[in-house]
Amino acid sequence: MKPITIVGAGLAGSEAAWQVAERGVPVVLCEMRPDRMTPAHETDLFAELVCSNSLKSTLLTSAHGVLKHELRLLGSLILRCAEEHSVPAGQALAVDRTRFAQAVTAALSEHPLIEVRRGEVAAIPGGPAIIASGPLTSNALATEIAGLTGAERLYFYDALSPIVSAESIDETIAFRQSRYDKGEADYINCPFTREEYDAFYEALLAAETTLHADYDPRELFEGCLPIEIIASRGPDGPRFGPMKPKGLTDPRTGRMPWAVVQLRAENREGTMWNLVGFQTSLTYPEQRRVFHMIPGLEHAEFLRFGAVHRNTYVNAPTQLRPTWQHRERDDLFFAGQITGVEGYVESVASGLVAGINAARLALGEEPLVMPEQSVIGSLARHITTADPEHFQPMNSNFGLLPEPPSEKRLRKRERRELQAHLAVKAMEQMVEAQGLQPRAPA
Repeated sequence: MKPITIVGAGLAGSEAAWQVAERGVPVVLCEMRPDRMTPAHETDLFAELVCSNSLKSTLLTSAHGVLKHELRLLGSLILRCAEEHSVPAGQALAVDRTRFAQAVTAALSEHPLIEVRRGEVAAIPGGPAIIASGPLTSNALATEIAGLTGAERLYFYDALSPIVSAESIDETIAFRQSRYDKGEADYINCPFTREEYDAFYEALLAAETTLHADYDPRELFEGCLPIEIIASRGPDGPRFGPMKPKGLTDPRTGRMPWAVVQLRAENREGTMWNLVGFQTSLTYPEQRRVFHMIPGLEHAEFLRFGAVHRNTYVNAPTQLRPTWQHRERDDLFFAGQITGVEGYVESVASGLVAGINAARLALGEEPLVMPEQSVIGSLARHITTADPEHFQPMNSNFGLLPEPPSEKRLRKRERRELQAHLAVKAMEQMVEAQGLQPRAPA
């Protein structure tokens, strides 16, 4: 049987490789790191997380929680490794990024049907293939993709949050609490008075950035805006965004702070903490100067500074089918952020479906379209049918799901609960009807 070539061993490519191999079809998994690194990656591990270490909510009242449940039903390798190497994060699934990536790398490297090849792939493979090269696709391959699609490449900028060491956080000022005391106190909170916030806000606006000369603010993805861009929209922008103080109480005053910077654990040991929502394009010296103004972080040791990098994605509505196949080549699939899905778990979902369908095609079976009532199916429907003239990256959300049938007008919570129920039921029926039950891990 001819092997399926998968280009890229990020979240999408890793999940796709697992799904193909688990169905008895051989895989050649190509990863250019460490021969050629990207501006954001630091290791040669598969599924390395380069931004946040959070895979977002686990609750079925959120689209991300429903999506995780669907992935679990379908036997996702990435979700299994994430749950095995999780760190405390309240009602979210966050991981020890090193142990998580090591687990994914080991599972794929040891699979008897997966051959790993290191080195850059500069051209689209001629046989059955899945392109999951990610938002940091090399220039050579991106040029090839642009030639295939016949469309100009599309860009947006993504940003990383800084990470600080735990021992350098002043917990006589910062305090541990989750919003409204829900779950464990998994976050460290740095509280601002109004005067402290005003001074920080002015310093943030005046700080020097490193954005490229061809930077266009319209290319920024709204779900991952740099903190200085949020601040540029007005002084209340950060306070009603990543610095919102709602549900938190400063134990020194017994009152809600004027603003808050939240820190979330980066690893299981709790030695590294991420500044939540503080993606940034400030220069490193400016990050050190301005972020040392955050109460409790006056002497913080930065283990990683924030950064901005350019991401690449195709115009999916003109190029892809809801099976994640290219419109002009049955044996060519795309998966991950290069398709225009935004988010870790969304990338995993696209890789999972692309992998299932590539394997089915190799086995002489028809590719599957996931049910529209499911989060996975609704996301595929959106990116393949959206207005191509205004196509932008998309996260999973309840707005993508069909309106649920009801004889009465539903409140927002009731509607979401019904949508979640119908999504899970639709995926359970698909799994049962198509025999997609996952095998037990070895």
